Amino acid sequence: MNEMLAGPRLIELIIAITVLEGVALTIYQRLTGKGVAPKEFAANLLSGLCLMLALRNALLGNSGGVTALFLSASGVIHASDLWRRWKS
Repeated sequence: MNEMLAGPRLIELIIAITVLEGVALTIYQRLTGKGVAPKEFAANLLSGLCLMLALRNALLGNSGGVTALFLSASGVIHASDLWRRWKS
């Protein structure tokens, strides 16, 4: 159990839960017309997933370039989400 709660395995579990959350929110909104539309949360979710993938990559000791790519993607997605939501 301790191995599951340490390192990349925990991050993988969190990634899986986050993906399931996005799918569940999308299905709920499409079936009921209630809740948050996917276009309103997708960028936020993707930005967070990129951060988690960067952390997982770093914990596994993989390429720093790939980690930097995930971090950069997260920043770009986050900035575009802020730009889209910004009210003058």
